Amino acid sequence: MLYQISFFDPAAIARSGQCFRMQEEQDGSFSVFSASRHLTLRPLGENRYDFLPDEGEDFLPYWEHYFDLSCDYEAMNREIPEGDGFLRLCADHSHGLRILRQDPFETLISFIISQRKSIPAIRQCIEKLCCAFGQKTASGYAFPTAEAIAQASLEQLGACSLGYRAAYVRDSARMVLHAGLPGADTSLSDASLKDLLLTFPGVGIKVAGCVMLFGYHRLASAPVDVWIQRIIDRKYDGVSPFEAYGEYAGLYQQYMFLHAKEFLS
Repeated sequence: MLYQISFFDPAAIARSGQCFRMQEEQDGSFSVFSASRHLTLRPLGENRYDFLPDEGEDFLPYWEHYFDLSCDYEAMNREIPEGDGFLRLCADHSHGLRILRQDPFETLISFIISQRKSIPAIRQCIEKLCCAFGQKTASGYAFPTAEAIAQASLEQLGACSLGYRAAYVRDSARMVLHAGLPGADTSLSDASLKDLLLTFPGVGIKVAGCVMLFGYHRLASAPVDVWIQRIIDRKYDGVSPFEAYGEYAGLYQQYMFLHAKEFLS
């Protein structure tokens, strides 16, 4: 299915650290896994893209939602404060970056795994987890279900290079299996959702913020990691600007994160 999308850069999205199963291939296409689904995305030039889901065109609405194609990012960028030159620089550099609407369970487990790991290491751990416990599909392996992870032993999870996170991953999956996890359309307030996420083993403020932003599309959530803290210290005299950004703070944080990863050392 061909799409004409003016504000869309798959390469920026793949580099932005919000997902770990989106990979650029040698031919310039992108392989994207989400939960049990897979998409091949081919840039064709002039803002044209071919979406090729494994499952057939019936699943195209899933991917339209996943990439948040109905949201007007140009309008959100017009809300950047006039005097914030550094944020404007980051936004221009990250043109086309969208906040994905990911599966909440996959996002929760992925960001528990992400702690104190580089993005390549996170990708490797998650692929090992999928190969060990996910269902085989035509293009690879689905992300494991809560039941599959909950039933795994710590030794099996440790073989996926999870280290001390193995217990967090298993116990969080067991909590989801027994108590559930709110769907992406939950009506919980940001504060209530954060409080709930913080009850999961291995989830602190930063991981909860990531799950809120990338799994629940709460755009006001702006997680602070070492890169963002570096920006706060160097560009904003140690005073976080994110509260003042309001409802789009998480999007602006992503612009800064991508810029920092590529230009700050």
